[in-house]
Amino acid sequence: MPQYILAIDQGTTSSRSIICSSHGEMIAMDQHPVTPSCPENGWVEQDPEAIWQSVLSSLKGVLAQATLSAAQIHAIGITNQRETTLVWNRDTGSPVYPAIVWQDRRTADTCNAIADDPAAADYIRATTGLLPDPYFSATKVAWILDNVPGARAQAEAGELLFGTVDSFLIWRLSGGTSHVTDATNASRTLLFDIHKQCWDQKLLDLFNIPPAMLPTVLDCADQFAELDVSLLGAAIPVTGVAGDQQAALIGQACFEPGMTKSTFGTGGFMMLNTGTTPVSSQHRLLTTVGYRLNGEVTYALEGSIFMAGATMQWLRDGLKLLDNVADSAQLALDAPADSSVYLIPAFTGLGAPYWDPQARGAILGLTRDTGIKEIIAAGLLSVCYQTRDLQCALQSDGVSPLCLRVDGGMASNDYLMKSLADILGVTVTRPEVTETTALGAAFLAGLQTGAFTSMNTLTQLWQCGQTFEPTMPPSRRDHLYAGWKSAVERIRCC
Repeated sequence: MPQYILAIDQGTTSSRSIICSSHGEMIAMDQHPVTPSCPENGWVEQDPEAIWQSVLSSLKGVLAQATLSAAQIHAIGITNQRETTLVWNRDTGSPVYPAIVWQDRRTADTCNAIADDPAAADYIRATTGLLPDPYFSATKVAWILDNVPGARAQAEAGELLFGTVDSFLIWRLSGGTSHVTDATNASRTLLFDIHKQCWDQKLLDLFNIPPAMLPTVLDCADQFAELDVSLLGAAIPVTGVAGDQQAALIGQACFEPGMTKSTFGTGGFMMLNTGTTPVSSQHRLLTTVGYRLNGEVTYALEGSIFMAGATMQWLRDGLKLLDNVADSAQLALDAPADSSVYLIPAFTGLGAPYWDPQARGAILGLTRDTGIKEIIAAGLLSVCYQTRDLQCALQSDGVSPLCLRVDGGMASNDYLMKSLADILGVTVTRPEVTETTALGAAFLAGLQTGAFTSMNTLTQLWQCGQTFEPTMPPSRRDHLYAGWKSAVERIRCC
């Protein structure tokens, strides 16, 4: 008799819940949109109550779709947009400010000042594996404390709590009884020592953040909380948590050193398993926690690009060049193969390996012949070129994935996946189940409760859906990539 596991996947543009069985089968999914807002240039925020309500709606919706009661759910896993920062009142649970999203760049000047201090920047790199960048949580927390009237005094009095989205959801789901996170989310805050696996007092002092605000850090498969019975009618245990990219690593069964996945959602994220040894990148990739199970840490190298699916949403909603993102594949196929148009989607700066928060987007190479098809193709190809940036950084660090497992909403675009194989020159493999982020959270929850007996069991559940092989001549891919690099340098010099 299969056991049923529910996974919450709270992302930048939607919250979804899935139910899968202990055989790895997807039973049902329900999804509700969450709309970010941009109140100022470079700022990206979300309404915490809208996040919460979207999660509640997805939980109720997926149970209805699966025709299951909450009492039939064995366990819950949570995966979430990382780095997005919330601060709320310990007693009331009310946020003191909107959630500041991972894409937000308002603290760029603060991060630049820290980066200009070699001792501080080196300590951050050595301790956290990260770079001083507004992408991460620490400067977001400090900004809230310094800009919301009374917030710093409340925090120092122990009245406010900080958390990434997973912590906020667990707090709400548990009725305010559990203030916890997992090691992967903690590793994205700029406050966590990834070697000692604890919050670092020196970093807390650097960013002026009271330690009483911080959640307790647990393994990725652990006893996080129990649902407040009033929410769904049953006290379901929450037993698995991981940030979205680490959850995808697990959902893709990348458990051996060297195995690599790329997730293409709002942004794009390449992650390579480096095993139990943290590898320090010399080319501005991030050393991060891949997952922590039974107290043992598996590390990863990661490259993050800020705009992937979000670029196509902009082409649809901002420029209104297409009605449906799904139409982009055919439009791109109809574009001339020799188009020299490059779209640089630096709307909120550039991520790895550039880490340039001041860069801004551009479309280069326009001629009188340029039309909608060429711009759509350039938008899709920008994902490929940014991923090659990450591949080149990995190669320079001495690791070179020969095969790439892909997932996320954009992985369903065959034109993009074939172009990715061509631009990277490697085999691209799309799994049968592309909801690997949610699946990874379910795997973690099931590992803790015994629904899945081992990592080997999870490996056996992974199924290949389609493989894309590179056919583009190396000289052609190198020529196209050289054009991309030239375009990037031009917008960084503006």
